[in-house]
Amino acid sequence: MSLGNKFSQFKVKELPFFNGKSYTISSDSLMPDVFSDFFENAGISAGVFLPLEANDKPGLYIVFVSISERKWTVEELRFLQDVKRVLQTILIKRITKNSLASSYNALEAILENAGCGICVDDISSGKNLYLNETFKNFLDDEEDIEDINLVISKASHDINNIHNYYAVNSEKWFDITFAKTHWVDGREVRLATVYDVTDVKKYQKEIERQASTDHLTGLYNRKQCEVDLQQEIRKANVSKTLGALLYMDLDDFKNINDGLGHRVGDRLLVEVARALDNVTGKANRCYRVGGDEFIVLVPTSEYHRLEEICIHIAGIFSKSWKVSDTEYYCTMSMGYVTFPTNGTDVQTLIQRADIALSYAKQHGKNRIEAYNEDDATNSVKRLDLEKALREAVADDCREFEVYYQPVVNITGDEAVCCGAEALVRWQSKEFGFMNPAEFIPLAEYLGLIVPIGEHVLIEACKRCKYWNDFGHPDYKVNVNLSVVQLMQNDIVDTVANALKVSGINPSNLTLEVTEGLAINDMNAMKNILGGIKELGVRVALDDFGTGYSSLNHIKSMPLDVIKIDRCFVNGVGADAFSNAFVQTVSELADAIDVNVCVEGVEEESQKDALDDMNIQMIQGFLYDRPLSQDDFERKYLV
Repeated sequence: MSLGNKFSQFKVKELPFFNGKSYTISSDSLMPDVFSDFFENAGISAGVFLPLEANDKPGLYIVFVSISERKWTVEELRFLQDVKRVLQTILIKRITKNSLASSYNALEAILENAGCGICVDDISSGKNLYLNETFKNFLDDEEDIEDINLVISKASHDINNIHNYYAVNSEKWFDITFAKTHWVDGREVRLATVYDVTDVKKYQKEIERQASTDHLTGLYNRKQCEVDLQQEIRKANVSKTLGALLYMDLDDFKNINDGLGHRVGDRLLVEVARALDNVTGKANRCYRVGGDEFIVLVPTSEYHRLEEICIHIAGIFSKSWKVSDTEYYCTMSMGYVTFPTNGTDVQTLIQRADIALSYAKQHGKNRIEAYNEDDATNSVKRLDLEKALREAVADDCREFEVYYQPVVNITGDEAVCCGAEALVRWQSKEFGFMNPAEFIPLAEYLGLIVPIGEHVLIEACKRCKYWNDFGHPDYKVNVNLSVVQLMQNDIVDTVANALKVSGINPSNLTLEVTEGLAINDMNAMKNILGGIKELGVRVALDDFGTGYSSLNHIKSMPLDVIKIDRCFVNGVGADAFSNAFVQTVSELADAIDVNVCVEGVEEESQKDALDDMNIQMIQGFLYDRPLSQDDFERKYLV
């Protein structure tokens, strides 16, 4: 028995859906018993029942049923509603006019205002019966028009057949839905509903682009890097060739961000990205994968240029960067791996390149290191050290001790201690006693030097106040300020708080800054040091002669003391250059009313030579190495 005959066995009142309402029932839908019985008796598994109104009353139903299991989709239901609207209009027009011509005109009026392209083809002959104006206006290119018509003519008749069609020449995207129905004259036709989805596709592509692109620099991001690296690993394995991944990080970039502001930092990152992108010559081979971290992927086809690329990158960072008409110095450290030699999966290669980068950072920065297994072992140790360092800081810096190296005045008949330089040591619960060189670089890298430095500053001020009250009112204490500390926005407030907490006379505190701090922004440095000087605190320029300083820096900075680095002391008294350098600085300091202190003095002959050059103060093992608080006070507070 046909499906139509099965329906004919039911009276209208026995049809559960014949009540003026619409019903959509899939095979897995929960339904009342009356529908379950009806579906079973009719031999159907799913159905869509849509009322057609005549004279404002439900008179007919358009019914779509499925004998087999079916779950109606959104696209199918949208199309069925379109069909219902078309048939509803036809029905009304036929009842009103009872004319085929008027029915066609009514249908045409609706289809012309459907908001989508409509194409109707006679199934038996393949002849086109109707195209609305929207469809005609979609495309101007003859080749695209011919192509889309071919797609429609060859399409399946199933109503859930949706095509995503791209018109190449017109660069437009279309969704095309096909259905089999009857025309106004009863002929069986194929109805194609065409929607222009170009804007949607463009939006999707833009979202995809943003998901794989760094918004600041325009380079691809870590996500895209991992995709591209996976492809290159595959190529290397197939072709038995090599590729490389270069992982780089800007040295002390945090200092620029903290001291000069994120706006300058961002502009510098853009300049760096542009320069790195030009090195490779391919935009999809350079990636920004972190705040100041970049990766350059050297594919198998360019592996022979690896050394050339590394040299080029190193050359870029050997010069200053010009941002907003100001020059800034910023170097780079790099670690690199080759694949598949150092790994055959993405995460392993990136991790090992990062290990090599960390090794470069720990061994002086501004260098390039290749990965090796020893680096991996050291990396594990570094992670343990980092954990211990964080825990020590979290414990109110109790593990950090302040040692004191005496500063000696040699202008009189006898050398006399006039104070000390405060130096931090770490008595780690896990690693034992540690010198600064073993943990200070890591503390600076992690930003932990700020709380450590503040702890040292306060403790040193308290001890100096104790010395002053204990019969040595002229004793002064020197405390080093790291790059990171000096670039903190609240550094002046931090110093003021140390003065308040300790009660020390501000003139008995000298803060030492390295000359390299002044390079990037002399105006900012002058403002910071000026604020410190207003507190009554003295300022010393440390390690003079080892960096980029010019005499103009000495003139520009509000200094009280110049400390000559120990590298010039070894030759004093014998080496002409060392003698000339120290003598020149001494005379210059005398002319501008600044004191001079020479570090690293170990021999009596060096002290005598410095005395002849009118040097006032010296430090070094000739008198004492850095001492614990108790040892210093036992020896110099008598």
